[in-house]
Amino acid sequence: MSEQSAGTAHDRSSGLIGRVPSGPMVAFGGALILVLVVAVYGTMSRAGAEHPENWAELVESRELRFLDRSDGAVVILAHPNGETVAVLSPGSHGFVRGVMRGMFRERRSKQVGVEPPYRLASWSDGRLTLDDPSTGRWVELVAFGPDNFRAFAELLVSEGG
Repeated sequence: MSEQSAGTAHDRSSGLIGRVPSGPMVAFGGALILVLVVAVYGTMSRAGAEHPENWAELVESRELRFLDRSDGAVVILAHPNGETVAVLSPGSHGFVRGVMRGMFRERRSKQVGVEPPYRLASWSDGRLTLDDPSTGRWVELVAFGPDNFRAFAELLVSEGG
């Protein structure tokens, strides 16, 4: 074997990738991707999760509508009276906007417009949920940390003020 071919053989077998057969690497990568997809889907769809109304008592709830304004603000209205609960200025309240984008996307896929209200509810065990009765989707807001929880909790208690 010449020096050049011996060097080439050595280069192919050096390093971690050179020592691990490609079949197991592909299988491991595929399994990892599958686990991530299942985890994301389960989180987003609430697959297998029971809604809090099945094991906690409703403490307070409020029906809200979220409307985009042409200047980029989001107006939150109480339903059915149309009272303005809050106006989220453009570029602010990223968590509220992110949750609502996901909810809007679900409505769009099921051809539901902006008219039906969402239900924001607090439960006897301290949970806070945002439900879309028109699609059946709900989000448990306590799972996202205290600051994000508070962003929605303020909408629940801002009634009359």
